[in-house]
Amino acid sequence: MLECGLHIIIPVKDSIEIAERAIRAVVDSGHTVCIYDDYSLPANAQRLDEMAAELNIQVVHISTLTDHPSPNYRLVLQMAQQEALNKNKHLVIVESDVIVGADSLTRLKDEVKEGIGMVAAVTIDEEGEYNFPYQYTRKWWYKRYRNTTIETKKRFSFCCTLLSNELLQKADFQLLDPTKNWYDVTISHWSVDLGLKNLLMLGNPVLHLPHSSRPWKRLKYTHPLRYYWRKFTQRLDKI
Repeated sequence: MLECGLHIIIPVKDSIEIAERAIRAVVDSGHTVCIYDDYSLPANAQRLDEMAAELNIQVVHISTLTDHPSPNYRLVLQMAQQEALNKNKHLVIVESDVIVGADSLTRLKDEVKEGIGMVAAVTIDEEGEYNFPYQYTRKWWYKRYRNTTIETKKRFSFCCTLLSNELLQKADFQLLDPTKNWYDVTISHWSVDLGLKNLLMLGNPVLHLPHSSRPWKRLKYTHPLRYYWRKFTQRLDKI
């Protein structure tokens, strides 16, 4: 299998303090990154430009490409897929509320071989416990796999996930449903349907500070009935 590099992206929507931590963590780990700014407030967009100049990284302001309101994850994924294919790279998505470790991204790449579609780093909270979206791995029957990498058909989140070049060649992101907001579930299923394996690295944890960019989603954990009421009545968070 031809060796591929990494095309790393971080989609950002405000919450600039945590987003800056996420960006700097990727750069500090020895990688470059492309930031997709999805209609952040002007002051936050300016701060991203300042960081880009300081760290020698790229920022794409979605507002210069479309007048469609945030979220624009479909457009981001389509652009990132094409860029990764053009450069013969795997695509790594790091969310703006995820803080990677020094070797988190290199370890994702090390798991890729022929037949692998996606590789995800497990997420933890500040106490070191597995958290959303992989909190199910706290269950007792996962304890024996705690420091291993497992194949799974469960859906992935894009918290810190590699999409292999092989998957990018086989899956057309132009076919993503424009009526939805998020596509991690869809692409996870596509990968399996294409006969590829999805791997979850339980021994490669990254810090996840969930939904800092969309505070209303914290209701999912504190007031779930209010969360689902808003989700369905206001048509938010469509996956």
